[in-house]
Amino acid sequence: MEQQYCFAWWNLENLFDVDGALDRPEWLQKELKGELKEWNATALMQKLSQIAQVITAMNNGAGPDLIGVCEIESRAVLEKLVASLNLPSRNYDIIHEDTQDKRGIDVAFIYDTQQFDVETDAGSGKKMIFSHLIQKRSATRDIVQVNLVSKQGEPFIVIGNHWPSRMGGELESEPYRMIAGETLAYFMQRIQELRKDVPVFVMGDFNDEPFNRSMSDYALSTHSRSKVTRARSRPMLLNLMWRLMDGSRGTHSYGNVWGMLDQVLLNKGALKKEGLYCKPEDINIFTIPGMVDGNKIVRHGRPCKKKEYNPNGFSDHLPVTFLVREKIS
Repeated sequence: MEQQYCFAWWNLENLFDVDGALDRPEWLQKELKGELKEWNATALMQKLSQIAQVITAMNNGAGPDLIGVCEIESRAVLEKLVASLNLPSRNYDIIHEDTQDKRGIDVAFIYDTQQFDVETDAGSGKKMIFSHLIQKRSATRDIVQVNLVSKQGEPFIVIGNHWPSRMGGELESEPYRMIAGETLAYFMQRIQELRKDVPVFVMGDFNDEPFNRSMSDYALSTHSRSKVTRARSRPMLLNLMWRLMDGSRGTHSYGNVWGMLDQVLLNKGALKKEGLYCKPEDINIFTIPGMVDGNKIVRHGRPCKKKEYNPNGFSDHLPVTFLVREKIS
């Protein structure tokens, strides 16, 4: 017998709260003053409604069991999103911690407490949620690790990423993503040392393609399952997005060319068919009607940029969904 879960990842593109809804630091108010001009409760609720349409359509209309998100400002705005989902069969909770990102955007998770619990440390009683700092001169988003356990008692780990952007040029900014990749690989090594066989599901907007060096040489991700399963001294990650890279689709488009910046990676433990695991073919770029127009993603944008603003749009990224399985004895 097998239990199946729907996991997802989505960059929500500038999901900010309205001014005055939270204690936004003065430095951040100055940073966001121009780009959030005319951003108000009406614009926010419209964006939440658009995002909610997509999330509630996942998993055949039941919504995901767990979703990682990025480009969100606060727990408060995520609570508004959860309320917008209007899924009475779900009991969603939020995992979010503020970071020092220079635009005030973070990585977070929404998960169904009827399916999973956050593990607690036996000694301290603290929830096992970790924000791993990426050492960079100007602050960027932390890598977020959450240790969870299913209701059947099976442990697993999810790791959310939003690596430094390509602003200033792809090659010029590449070293920052290499640093992020090395940081991820370091903590994967630590996980392997402490909890050898635990399944790890890594997801995120990496701002690089699966073939870029930050992913292959530093994060140690590959398209080869055998390299992952046979790795001994250093843990490698299977990148599920390679099978979708035929040029006709992607999670992000720029200049009418598709890119695969959003990715899902699995460690050896997540491929073992023991506890929670994932089959590589159980990966999907998720859309509903109206999200894509040709080779363009229909963005929501912001009211201050009139030519880009579309209240019926969604995000500049497409979500990824994948099926996670658990054997029930």
